[in-house]
Amino acid sequence: MYVEELDPKAVGAYIRSKKGISQEVLSGLAGIGRTHLSAIERGQRKPTLETLYKLACALDVKMSEIVIEIENRL
Repeated sequence: MYVEELDPKAVGAYIRSKKGISQEVLSGLAGIGRTHLSAIERGQRKPTLETLYKLACALDVKMSEIVIEIENRL
């Protein structure tokens, strides 16, 4: 069975740009480092559930919206 790779960089950048928020602002709102957020968006790091929750809260979206967007991109 083949399992596709998740693409966190596309999703993170997509939702962030949809909201019109820079990495600097989003990382500040979420309480994570900008370099950490940048690494997530580039696919170099995978977010934990806690980080995903912080990002969702900062973006004022449900975590499920982010997960749905990931599923749509598979």
